[in-house]
Amino acid sequence: MLNVAVVGMGGIGNNHAGCYKNNKAVKLVAVCDVIREKAEQAGQKWECRAFGSIQEMLEAGLDIQAVSMTTKGAENGGDHYQPTMELLRAGVAVLGEKPISNKIPEAREMVALAKQKKIPYAINLNHRFTPAARKAKEWMQQGRLGELHLLNMTMWINNPAETSPHFHMRALHPHSIDVMRYFGGDIHKVQAFFKKGAGRTIWSNVQMNVLFANGAVGHLTGSYDAGVGYGLETCDIVGSKGRVVIEEACERLAFHNRLSKETERYDYLGGMLGFGDTFQSRLNAWVDDLIKKTPPEKIDGKAEDALKAQLVIEAAIESWDKGTVVTVPAA
Repeated sequence: MLNVAVVGMGGIGNNHAGCYKNNKAVKLVAVCDVIREKAEQAGQKWECRAFGSIQEMLEAGLDIQAVSMTTKGAENGGDHYQPTMELLRAGVAVLGEKPISNKIPEAREMVALAKQKKIPYAINLNHRFTPAARKAKEWMQQGRLGELHLLNMTMWINNPAETSPHFHMRALHPHSIDVMRYFGGDIHKVQAFFKKGAGRTIWSNVQMNVLFANGAVGHLTGSYDAGVGYGLETCDIVGSKGRVVIEEACERLAFHNRLSKETERYDYLGGMLGFGDTFQSRLNAWVDDLIKKTPPEKIDGKAEDALKAQLVIEAAIESWDKGTVVTVPAA
């Protein structure tokens, strides 16, 4: 049995807590929030101890082996750094929410500390943990797509929030860029264009061209100005032999043979009916990695993957600011 805790008891934190409760290999022993009332409410809901600080939680003698870091902060990642560093220094495995951090030096520091201490550190990049994504990756590895040519991604939602100028890019697109990297590998160069939606003060729309390290090219369309009828997410992967399309993040998957009308289709693979189901799938994979003692560097969706996504995001913003193509720095 794996003893786990959740830090940051907003909506996502309670989501993680529910996923842990659904996993029979896990015992949720603690929740933590700097707003003690939120911690107490979550403790009552999930029938576990509640704490107002990391230090208090670690000193309670609960033998906590892993923690979900679901704090929020500026651009949804501003409050991850300090509590994550406390946990890593204490030798506790951490599954963080995205974005890992929008301050690249902090992201690098967290990744480096986990690597130095050989501690599992991963991020909730849940879009890659769907049966549809797994099946598509399997097809690629089997050579069914041939050489990768094009990889286009669309991710958009309706979010009226107005915070920092690039809140949309930094808070939403760690997911979409991770999906692009999951199928296409490292991104080498980017060229981005941003637009403010009607009545907006922030850059709420993006079109980004990418060049992958393997020579494939791709594109990201993203928006915080999309309605419910627009859908959520589409990933379109085109190779020399075939094409794969994943619709609505996880709901529909199709393989199209380049040289015939042959099409292979799946709906709701693995019983995954919608985006909400992706959290359970991802947390189950995290728990499995810990129980199997998967080496930290081989954990799927590790923090270094999230850092690489953030580097692409910052390169896109630099591209827009400077009006040029930008090379993505190494992690």
